Amino acid sequence: MRLPWQWLLTITSVASLSQAHASIWTMPVGVTDTSRNIFGLHMTIFWVCVVIGVIVFGVMFYSLFRYRHSKGAKAARFHEHTSVEVLWTAIPILILVGMAVPATATLKNMYDASEADLDIMITGQQWRWRYEYLGEDIAYTSNLSTTREQIRGESERDEHYLLDVDEPLVLPINRKVRFLMTSDDVIHSWWVPELAVKQDTIPGFINENWVQINEPGIYRGQCAELCGVNHGFMPIVVHAMEEAEFETWLEERKEAAEQEAMGVDREWAIEELMARGEEGYQSICSSWHQGEGQGAPPAFPALAGNEQLINELDWHLDRVINGVSGAAMPAFRNTLNPVEIAAVVTYTRNAWGNETGDTVQPATVAERIAQ
Repeated sequence: MRLPWQWLLTITSVASLSQAHASIWTMPVGVTDTSRNIFGLHMTIFWVCVVIGVIVFGVMFYSLFRYRHSKGAKAARFHEHTSVEVLWTAIPILILVGMAVPATATLKNMYDASEADLDIMITGQQWRWRYEYLGEDIAYTSNLSTTREQIRGESERDEHYLLDVDEPLVLPINRKVRFLMTSDDVIHSWWVPELAVKQDTIPGFINENWVQINEPGIYRGQCAELCGVNHGFMPIVVHAMEEAEFETWLEERKEAAEQEAMGVDREWAIEELMARGEEGYQSICSSWHQGEGQGAPPAFPALAGNEQLINELDWHLDRVINGVSGAAMPAFRNTLNPVEIAAVVTYTRNAWGNETGDTVQPATVAERIAQ
């Protein structure tokens, strides 16, 4: 049974729904109960403020007009009026209490991540998101998929410019999903307005949030924290599926993860590694080292024609696996699997005229990571 304030939020939300969809000047209604409660609370307080404003300014303008000096009005003189003072103290208190009750209940609900059906670890990284489905042995990285040609203005920008990714976060509808959020480098903020989720991801800390989506669809967001030079290239895409469709997707990802794990032990041809490595490089590394490996010195050195990279394989592997302390180069040992690291290293050692002829096998990478 709903409490009176819940009915008030619902009525206000429904009354404002058509206006909200037609206007860009208000917050989105969203596709979760929490987002709709927030929207109803927002609209309720908005109309309370409108009524207060109309009353206060109405009385003020009426008084200025009715008792103006030109009509011979004389100001009343009195020292104090106990009834008026009690009234103008009691009314604001009652208004604030009336707003605080539903606001507090909504906040308590927002912070209650207990009894979740699915747990997902979200890790912010410069500049991408990593999603790990806890207990399901599924993990992957979500990168910006907008092409470099669009970013440079060399081709027409599509509808979702800077808001598309290669791997969206896939969630089931009608299930409570708990997010455990952290960061590998700096503070990021995972924000999807239509889900009413905005949570900072902080290195060394794990924050909690949750969502239960009511409608299937694609929902987009962005990193809402200034996290570095490519902050604007860190979008979020959530694909909400029907429960049966999600279960099918989950099984397919598990099978793909098993196949990927089996690929660590086999010998890969250089053509396979190069094809896989080019895809990985363009989605992950090109943000720093540019599409043709020309780099952006001094922060991001060129890879094309880099003598140390060409001549020192151990140095190259160490940089990719463990990163560079105190520099912008992150460690990929926990971000990419051995197959992906082997492919990217092989590609960068043989692309753009480097042509070392080396192949780095996933088994070698797995051994280095285990050390």
